Amino acid sequence: MSTETAKRTPLYAEHERLGARMIPFGGWDMPVQYTGIIEEHRAVRNAAGIFDLGHMGQARVSGPDAERFVQSIATNDLNRIPEGQAQYSILCRPSGGTVDDIFVYRLPDSLFICLNAANTRKDIAWLQEQQRASGMDCTVENVSDRVGMLAVQGPKALGIVQRLTDTDLNALPRFGVVETEVAGVPMIVGRTGYTGEDGVELYPPIDAVVDLWRKIVAAGTPDGLMPIGLGARDTLRLEAKMALYGHELTEEINPLEAALSWAVALDKGDFVGRDALSAVKEAGGPARRLVGFKMVGRGIPRADYPVAVDGETVGYVTSGGYAPTLDANIGLALVRRDVAGIGKPLDIIIRNQPVAAEQVRTPFYRRPETTEKGNA
Repeated sequence: MSTETAKRTPLYAEHERLGARMIPFGGWDMPVQYTGIIEEHRAVRNAAGIFDLGHMGQARVSGPDAERFVQSIATNDLNRIPEGQAQYSILCRPSGGTVDDIFVYRLPDSLFICLNAANTRKDIAWLQEQQRASGMDCTVENVSDRVGMLAVQGPKALGIVQRLTDTDLNALPRFGVVETEVAGVPMIVGRTGYTGEDGVELYPPIDAVVDLWRKIVAAGTPDGLMPIGLGARDTLRLEAKMALYGHELTEEINPLEAALSWAVALDKGDFVGRDALSAVKEAGGPARRLVGFKMVGRGIPRADYPVAVDGETVGYVTSGGYAPTLDANIGLALVRRDVAGIGKPLDIIIRNQPVAAEQVRTPFYRRPETTEKGNA
């Protein structure tokens, strides 16, 4: 049941009208499913899905030193991307542990940052504390209460949203970002996502979210677009091996352990956590590694299940479950470096019994290059 004290997005009544099952998540009442996780998952893989992401947080960093400040607190290198691009990055403690993983959108006048729902308050306080300590001439503003967020994902996603905008979405590169109008509403549009499919994430004013949702649903329903809950969002991101904070990343798990070294630019100059991460690299890499596995025996892996080799515990499952696209039970696990390797066996301890699994190449799923063009 939903908690009475949880926050609600502007679309709460819409979810109830659609018969969604609501659950508490990150301090919010959110839809976990509408018609069913598997059906919603397949809709995104085969057509399109729309997600209410109103629980996510957003910050805007502006001022003369905005870029220099974000460079000093995030692991990735903003110099790698031009204006009009978005970049995945990570905020670390001095220990190397993870504060949060983020998307940074490079706009003409500011840097716009998307934060995880459960971490928004913590992240904003941390960012503002870092800014004060730095003395840099910039402002970190929490805009979460003014900005909504929707995602439209799937091979038909661009074609559906294209009907509502004059901006050529096909001209927007992967991770491109533009300030434009959709359905007559000014907003930020990013060609990003969390499903392994093509699509866009939309940041309209909070008071325009309900009308925008309805217009996208009306435009996309004939093409098979469906509202998607958190259940299918999780199975989609697991198949695509996308990290979930609290699972693959935590205050105790650094990005190198989480196989996110591609988002850590140790050569860009100093940033919070750089010394600790450099020491890990100089020591030959992390002692633990995130690996993907597929179950060989019967059983569904779940987060926190122990992982063993030859009867010895060597790690634990960070995320796991049934993968509808693969029709297989899969998972991610943080294990000792010496047992990590594609093809190597693992035992997942399910109800105190070892069940065979095999390490496999990740991501588990890569989308075919058949994304529908954004034609009206």
